[in-house]
Amino acid sequence: MAKPPAPGVRVRKWSSGAWSEVPDAVVTEEPLQLMLDGVPLSVVMRTPGEDIELALGLMFAEGIVRSLDAIGHVRISAESGETASGISVDSSLVESNQIDVQLAVAPRRRPERSMLSSSACGVCGAVLIEDLRRDLAQLPAGPTIDPALLPPLVERLRSGQGVFERTGGLHAAGLFSSGGDLICMREDIGRHNAVDKVVGRMLLDGRLPARDAILVVSGRAGYEIVQKSITAGMPLLAAVGAPSSLAVALSREFNQTLVGFLRGERFNVYAAPERLAS
Repeated sequence: MAKPPAPGVRVRKWSSGAWSEVPDAVVTEEPLQLMLDGVPLSVVMRTPGEDIELALGLMFAEGIVRSLDAIGHVRISAESGETASGISVDSSLVESNQIDVQLAVAPRRRPERSMLSSSACGVCGAVLIEDLRRDLAQLPAGPTIDPALLPPLVERLRSGQGVFERTGGLHAAGLFSSGGDLICMREDIGRHNAVDKVVGRMLLDGRLPARDAILVVSGRAGYEIVQKSITAGMPLLAAVGAPSSLAVALSREFNQTLVGFLRGERFNVYAAPERLAS
């Protein structure tokens, strides 16, 4: 059986000058051994769940695969309880917290860096930033989006975060249509993992590139989030927090609309503002 994403613990709480013992919930964080054709590729710190989506989304961002046709089958532990439509899943041949993606064709490229990743960083160990951007392409113009559509998306994202409500410790990524309809939402202790899970879901559903979609993320918009979303063809990225200088530069270079500080009824636009109707 899959482990719960928010196991219960007992804690001592200091409040109003007195101690008490109360129940609490904490986010599960465990390593996932990611293998490619049986060879160890990466160790990813993540919240268990949607591991197939996470693995496929990460490999898509890395440029290893670009379509489901490249996937032969996926081996994952039986206790994960995961299946996936569109690909063959073998749940009997690997240990807990392992996933092995077996390709049907040669990989588009082999990563030229260590892919050891923490829950806080999606591109840790990069040899060169250029290694992560060389596969990116300019995003085409459009769609045109009503700016008043963006602020309510944060609350819609938050309302879908069931584990966050219990723990306060998870990030979320939500993919919405250009009309504001929710397409997919995923939670994880790492914001980049949540994005990878969304991209993996879209890959499984045959919906990449996501040309008419809006990606909304909790927390800040770092370089790795921008890189992953541009790779997936997402024309607009909106973050609750601040973007980094590299994120702004990358969005401007590849024509992605980048929104930061999406809070209340306000936000800042750092790149490609022409997609937002005046």
